[in-house]
Amino acid sequence: MIKISAVIIAFNEERDIGRCLESLAGIADETIVLDSFSTDQTPVICRSFGVRFEQHAFDGYVSQKNRALQLASHDYVLSLDADEALSETMKNEILLVKQKWDSDGYIFNRRNSYCGHWMRFTS
Repeated sequence: MIKISAVIIAFNEERDIGRCLESLAGIADETIVLDSFSTDQTPVICRSFGVRFEQHAFDGYVSQKNRALQLASHDYVLSLDADEALSETMKNEILLVKQKWDSDGYIFNRRNSYCGHWMRFTS
């Protein structure tokens, strides 16, 4: 079975990071949070989950995402934002794919919420 690293960038995400990390339980073989020196309880929450917790000053979204990616030790990476979480359906699909990996990579649809409303499409 292949191994997956989960990487998350964060800054002051105490409200959402726990839900994100809970959703990765049993899916990710390692979880790395790259934090931009949060001043709230984000570091405490992350450490309570036993994830690899690193800090680096934020120097742009793409740079921070790439830096987090470089910290991953497995070839396959699931990159999430701290306010995202995997649904039960997605977790089950990932577990199935991990057992029978037959592609170089996978994509999946996502639903976004904006101002409290689920987006069906954008223009």
